[in-house]
Amino acid sequence: MAEITSATPQLLRRVSAGAVLDFLRVSQAVTVTEVMDATGLTRATAISVCEELMDRGWIRELENQRAFGGYQKGRPARRFELNERAGYVLGMDVGILKATVVVSDLRGNALGRASQPFTDAEISAEERIAGIDKAAMMALHSVGASPDDVLAACAGIAAPVDRNGEVLTTQHFWGLFDVGLKSALHQRRGWTVLLENDANLAALGDRWRGAAAGVDDVVVILASERLGSGVIDGGRLLHGRGGGAGELAFLELLEGVGDTYGIAAMARTWAADALAGNAKTSLREFAAEGAEAEQVFAAAAAGDAVALKILARLADRMARVIGAIATMTNPELVVLGGAVANSAGVLLKPITERLPLYTATPPRVAVSPLGASVVTVGAVRCALDYVEKNSLDLELARSA
Repeated sequence: MAEITSATPQLLRRVSAGAVLDFLRVSQAVTVTEVMDATGLTRATAISVCEELMDRGWIRELENQRAFGGYQKGRPARRFELNERAGYVLGMDVGILKATVVVSDLRGNALGRASQPFTDAEISAEERIAGIDKAAMMALHSVGASPDDVLAACAGIAAPVDRNGEVLTTQHFWGLFDVGLKSALHQRRGWTVLLENDANLAALGDRWRGAAAGVDDVVVILASERLGSGVIDGGRLLHGRGGGAGELAFLELLEGVGDTYGIAAMARTWAADALAGNAKTSLREFAAEGAEAEQVFAAAAAGDAVALKILARLADRMARVIGAIATMTNPELVVLGGAVANSAGVLLKPITERLPLYTATPPRVAVSPLGASVVTVGAVRCALDYVEKNSLDLELARSA
């Protein structure tokens, strides 16, 4: 039997408050009776906890339903709902040439977004931090929020990040993202900043609101310019010892692949190769600027022979990549994410047809409906997870 101490009532109160808050996060307006049914609390305790959470700003009480014809006799039921504007979280996608920041409420609704370009890939840590901070402030300003309203932020970077938020810097490119972002933004703004690999966040985001919703064994591949993957196994995001789980550098050794360039990059390259010759193709109208993946796929749909050949090469290349990943991790589903996902649906059928050639355990393949937003969606989810886990220890700047 657990020992009862002087701290026991406070602990029980905290557990009760957490249970009520968790219920309200997944509900709309609820009555005290519904709170009791969901949590097992007595009426008196349920009311007391709701009032405490309301005083702290986490929830709010709705108007008397009688005013809307909901009751004719007796005392109207008190109704409460989550105060989704009690604070905000930031989801950040920090690329090599641009930072994008999304402001979200506590239900995960994106309210504002801003991007800030970097002058070059090889900029100083101070310049990169300044660009990220500027994008964050622009996004907050767009929704009328202040830095004090931010309860947590999560930043996705194109480098491996371990479970403790430390960047793996064994490659020069990865080291460009090791800029001390967490401490810098905490000093500047007082924010708690979580750091994570961008493909890992893509996996979290797509499993939350994308093609992988409800799937416990899934790999999400960021497939536009460079290939990188996030792996969820049994509902748990994998990191590995140094954060390298899901890194795809081994593709350089894979027959028929040989590097980590993504669908958009290879479509552009192979289209340029075709246009450099004398091939007859409708892609020539894009010769001056270069044909992009979306244009190649559209030409293939119209029956262009050169574009169809590029599409077939892309499908075989991605079938080899997915086959290798499926052989190692055996997921139920592989999702292609990133900006190219908006047009890559045309690859699904030929990839699926080729997969049995490259793995004995072919998964389902889908494209993410989240497109270029998949990383920021995952970053928002990561920041919300932190807030939800630590709500009772956080102080709200204001009550909305």
